[in-house]
Formats: sequence, structure tokens, C-alpha cells
Amino acid sequence: MAAICVDAGTTVIKAVGYTADGTESTVARRSVAVSRPAPGHAEQDMDAVWTAVAAAVAEVVAELGPVDFLALTAQGDGCWPVGPDGAPTGPAILWNDARAAGIVGEWNRTGVSERAFRINGSAPASGLPSAILAWLSAHDPDRLARSSSVLNCGGWLFAKLTGHLATDYSAFTDLLAGRYSAELLTLFGVEQAGRLLPELRLTDRAEPLARAAAEQVGLPEGTPVVLAPYDIAATALGAGAVADGQACAILGTTLCTEIVVDRPSLSGEPVGITVALGSSYLRAMPTFAGTEVIHWACRLLGLSGPAELADLAARGTPGADGLAFLPYLSPAGERSPFVDPQARGSFLGLSLEHGREHVARAVLEGLALVIADCLAAAGGSPHELRVCGGGAASALWVRLIADVTGLPVLRSADAEAGARGAFLVGLVATGAAPSTAEAATQHVRPGRPVHPSGSIMKFQDFLALREAASATWPLLAELRGRT
Repeated sequence: MAAICVDAGTTVIKAVGYTADGTESTVARRSVAVSRPAPGHAEQDMDAVWTAVAAAVAEVVAELGPVDFLALTAQGDGCWPVGPDGAPTGPAILWNDARAAGIVGEWNRTGVSERAFRINGSAPASGLPSAILAWLSAHDPDRLARSSSVLNCGGWLFAKLTGHLATDYSAFTDLLAGRYSAELLTLFGVEQAGRLLPELRLTDRAEPLARAAAEQVGLPEGTPVVLAPYDIAATALGAGAVADGQACAILGTTLCTEIVVDRPSLSGEPVGITVALGSSYLRAMPTFAGTEVIHWACRLLGLSGPAELADLAARGTPGADGLAFLPYLSPAGERSPFVDPQARGSFLGLSLEHGREHVARAVLEGLALVIADCLAAAGGSPHELRVCGGGAASALWVRLIADVTGLPVLRSADAEAGARGAFLVGLVATGAAPSTAEAATQHVRPGRPVHPSGSIMKFQDFLALREAASATWPLLAELRGRT
């Protein structure tokens, strides 16, 4: 079945065309801006995101021709409020926004976070709608009063395409029951926000394309539109992680390491996110900082881009001659594989003997060790790790990941694994495939495995250094407050 699948990322919108045999034939991309109007804030113009999606889809339609369905996945979490007329009541507040970090810190201290995790399998973080709605209740109640529904990015695009208000995932869901939880609303202190929660679409994911949207994207009115799981889940499916024990790491704006499980444990450490995937679940450990750390390092070292950073790092010795890097650079701190809004990055062991190549090497090794940390926190015993996202283009980074995890690492053969995952879900939603597992067997083709070849810093040494550094984070937060 020919199809167009959208992956609406945080900074880049991709629309991918698939031919009738499932071959990825054409890709259209549009950039979208993230604004930071105040320290720790991360926002996006909702109409600009829709305009970018419509333009990208229209470009693919012009090349691909008629399609059987349009499927979409998008950045998750955040808060995308709309009014009774369906129009935004302000900018979207994104998943990496830090304004509610203080609220989450209080929830962590008072046990709210742990009690919530026992219900929904996800640890509260400042970019989740639970925290953002609590912040809006305290600081911008007028916006909540003007809003009639709170969506995520995928829900916003689904509403623009079909006119239906829906979501595929919510921080307010009772995970095992598959429905909204009044207890969670009470725990988070946002009972009044219950009226804002859209319909949950965990199985019935398709609606016809509305006339107004059809004119903008160039597809016939009534074309099936499928709301696939949000990006981290769709990407895992698109990389081929569809069965119990299969693992995937997304090397993107967030480093998201995840593993498919038949039944999640709600009694473990309250960390990470759990997403329902039909008859299975995805235990995901999405960090706040990923490839942005690499771009930061490129600016710091005066390099043209990630490829030059990898070339420089390759000249450094394994272990970077004792230089260690903790890559917790997000202003929001960290949310996986531990939760600490005060977490900050650092170089440890720096001396006059270290040069630019050691710094570059330490950055990539530190990011690889974070993936190993997240994989351990996700649980399970995978026999391989599939990787995708922009960072998977770095042969050195992929080899370092294999070294620190001790697993064969397979890169996705698809340029856009998230869109491929939306394609698989679209096949099931439109009746063209009986299950995502069978659709993946037919349409997902992993590349050659990269096997572990050596060792860098030992994982336990990395954890010990992080434990030591974490003792300084409260003081550093106090110092930031003074300035």
C-alpha cells in the first residue's frame, strides 16, 4: 500500500513517501523553530508546525501520487492547548521545557512522583503535561481558562487533519487499565484539568481526512489518517523492536533507550516512561540531552559539525587518557535513567595534558555510557541493540555504544525509522497487516551488526564518578540562583 508518513520532530518535520511495496521513495523536510523566551523555557508556534507539516506532505504528494493512507508520529509530552474553536491558546510548551522543574522537585521530595509511577509507569518530569499544567495553574490560569483541550504534538496534527481531538499517550493514564485516572489528577493537584483531556486512542487510530486539510496537503478528502504512537515508540517499532526483549536506542535530540516488555513492572525504581503498545509495552529511558550535546561540543571546539568531532575523537585514545565527561547539559537537569532537575554536566580529570582530541573523545564516550546506563535501567536482557536517529550516522559513536553495552549494535537501514514505525501502525490500522510484528517482519531491514571490539571507561566507574559529582549539584543550583 502506498502511503505518506509524517515524523514531526522537535526541530525538523519529515514527510516520507512509501511505494506500494513499502519502499521508502521520497522524503521532504521542513525546519521548525524552538523559541526560548525565558531561561529554561522551550516553546513552539503551533500553527508554524502545522504549516510545515502540510507543506512537507504536499511536496511528497506531488512526487508520489495517490496514497492509501497518511500516518503520523510526532514529538511527545509537552502541552499543546487549544480553545473551543480548535485554535491554539498560545505557543506549545515542549517536552524539554524546564519551567516546572521546581514542581517536579517537590513531587520527588514528597513522594508524589513515586505514587504516580505506580499507576502510570512514568516518572514525572518538567516537560510532561502533568508538571506543565500544574505550572500553568499557578502562573497562567487565564490560559487554562481559555483552553478546552490539551493535546500533544501528534494530537494537534491529528486534529488539524481530521477535526478529532485525541491523543495516543497521556501522563494521566492508568497504564494497565488503559484509561484516564482521577487519582493521578488529584495527586498532581490539577483536578480542574480533567475537562481538558482529549480522547485516548490506543487502538482505534484512524479517521478520514477533513476537507479543509485535504486542500492544504493535496490528498483526497476522506483519505484515512492514522495517529501512530508518539515518536519514541514509533521509532522503536520502525527499527524493528516489536517483540519482548528487543531493544532500541534513538540517537537524536533526546537519547532514548527502550526495550519492549510483555508486562511492565510498576514496583521498580520510579524512572523513565512506559508506553502501551497494544498487547505489549515499551519501557523507555528518554534523556533531556542527546545530539544537542554533540552540537554544543562542536561549537566549543570550533568544529564544523558532528563528522569533524568524530574525526577529532578518533585521534584520542580509548578512555580519553583519564578524562571523563558527564553529559547532563539540559537546563532541565535529567529525567532518565534518574530524575534530578539539578543535574549538570562536567568534565572530570581535566589536566594540562589533555587536548582537543581528548575532549571530543570524552564527549562521545560519555554519551555512549549514558546509553548503557539507560539500557540497564530499562531492564530485560536484550541480545542486540538497534540504533537509529541522526547520531547513528557516526560509525565511531556506534562502535563506542557496542563497546560499553557489550551488545551487537544494528543500524536501521531506513533513513527515517520513526516514519517507518508510523507506516507499520498505518498498515495495521487500515487492515493491511494483522499486527505490527508481522508488518515489521516484512518491511524492516536492519543493517550489519557492529560488534564490541574493545573497552573504554568501565560502566561502574562512570556511575561512581556521577555519584561523586551529584553531591555538588545542589550547591551549583544555589549559585545559579544567586546570579
